[in-house]
Amino acid sequence: MSDNAVFDVLLAVLGGAVRVGTPFLFVSLGECLTEKAGRINLGLEGVLVFSAMAGFGGAYLTGSPWLGVLAAAASGALLALLHGLVCSLTRVNDIAMGIALMMLGAGLAFYLGKPLIQPQAPQIPSIALGGWSDSANVQAALKINALFPLGVALAVALGWGFRNTRWGLLVRMVGDSADAARALGNSVSGIRIAATTAGGAIAGLGGASLSLYYPGSWNEGLSSGQGLIAVALVIFARWSPVRCLGAALLFGGAGALGPALQGVGVSGYYHLFNAVPYVLTLAILVATCSPRRSIKGAPLELGVSR
Repeated sequence: MSDNAVFDVLLAVLGGAVRVGTPFLFVSLGECLTEKAGRINLGLEGVLVFSAMAGFGGAYLTGSPWLGVLAAAASGALLALLHGLVCSLTRVNDIAMGIALMMLGAGLAFYLGKPLIQPQAPQIPSIALGGWSDSANVQAALKINALFPLGVALAVALGWGFRNTRWGLLVRMVGDSADAARALGNSVSGIRIAATTAGGAIAGLGGASLSLYYPGSWNEGLSSGQGLIAVALVIFARWSPVRCLGAALLFGGAGALGPALQGVGVSGYYHLFNAVPYVLTLAILVATCSPRRSIKGAPLELGVSR
């Protein structure tokens, strides 16, 4: 491979890290907020698919991509609210409910989204950061999703808020010790429902990014398990919103590796390179989880640190 080809691959991976990593970022931030309150939502895969369909449908019907983004966030919040309400009942398991929510969200999206497979909806605009360069490759690599800066700001805001605000302290308290939160007169169920709902709304922005930016259409195979991978990203990031940003970019770059190599003529083993994000997920989980040591940073109410 020539030096120019290597440079093109690196640029493509850089651009793909942002383009492919944006949905990972929003879903992992949503799950991070949910788990900080002591609740797991494995149904974010269904939330992602359903919000992608709702966002695409909203943009198609209204002619505005931003109204589609709002529709995606609202639909994600609605499904997550259902998860939060049901899980607040006694003897309801978070994991089992999350699997049910995943199937419900995907089923509703496939059923309601059938009329949306062929139409085209207005897309989320790009922000061009490569205007300083005369290279078309550099300009293409530095053309980013307009939602990505929002995700970066949200990651920083959540990280700061967990450490320095009253609501952040309440979320962390409920996630670490429900008994202590009750002793201080706080509603554990109310805080967890609110955190789960807000997490679903944030994850819904990831769905909007999928259907309204990249790949920018609606079909039944749109998510490809990204919602479940994002749950693993939260563990990898040790429940830190800022680390979720880095993890999302890492997985985005891994997902862009296959198309980048194909773009410079390396077509062999294309499907093997497309499997890199999933292999990376397994490798990270194996490397970071051990029955002989605790997981640092995990909210104690999740039970994964005991």
